[in-house]
Amino acid sequence: MLATLSLIAFLPAIYAGKRGLDWTWYNGGLNPGLFNDGNTVAIYDYETYAPPSTNGDGGLGFIGMQRCYPTCDSSPVDELYSRWQAQGWATVFTINEADINGVTPAEAASWYIQYINPLAIKKALPSVTDSTASGQGLDWVAQMISACAGQCYFDYINLHWYGSSFSQFQSYVEQAHNQFPSYQLVITEFALQNPPGGQSDQISFFQQAFAFLDGASYVQLYFPFVATSPSLLSANDAGAISFVGTGSCLYNDDGSISAVGQLML
Repeated sequence: MLATLSLIAFLPAIYAGKRGLDWTWYNGGLNPGLFNDGNTVAIYDYETYAPPSTNGDGGLGFIGMQRCYPTCDSSPVDELYSRWQAQGWATVFTINEADINGVTPAEAASWYIQYINPLAIKKALPSVTDSTASGQGLDWVAQMISACAGQCYFDYINLHWYGSSFSQFQSYVEQAHNQFPSYQLVITEFALQNPPGGQSDQISFFQQAFAFLDGASYVQLYFPFVATSPSLLSANDAGAISFVGTGSCLYNDDGSISAVGQLML
């Protein structure tokens, strides 16, 4: 059975909600604790070190992520086990968008068995994009599960999505559930792709998306892109600006919660 064995630690009560912060490495002046109201319960920063902020993890459940294959200078894979033990995560995320970053399912399976299986916590398979190309997206996930041959212990299928409408997003999430009905989903990046209406379009999208995800029993956690401010995103991530824009930022430039961020509360 691929699911994590019952002896593995369950998620703590703090995970009663579903919403989380997709934090960035350049967020040192922002406070994640502004979102700590019971609806937003988790935070990750693509690394295995604590979130850079004015308030640590802000009282949210920090999820370590071993982002790179086979390793990262910022989060060496050889330190994964010790960082987990030192920080006490309840969940770990793994390779970021492996399907479009040159990692084969077989390579990911071998790496996962070596480094992720030993962590006695909840585990997510590598995140994938919503690409429908052969060997990418959900097809990549299916190939990795096959390559694991029953030896990868995991709890979550990890999804990313960027597109033009809520109906597209809903269809993608439902397709993932129908293809992998035995596992919970985590959606660790999602937003409209550079909508013409900017923030107002993102607000309309997230209003629909949050209601849908909150009502989907098979979705464990979700993280809208992105928990930063427009000025910080513009200064540090030109790719995100061209692809998504600043309308989905959860913070304003003064560090307060944006109109999109208010939907998280």
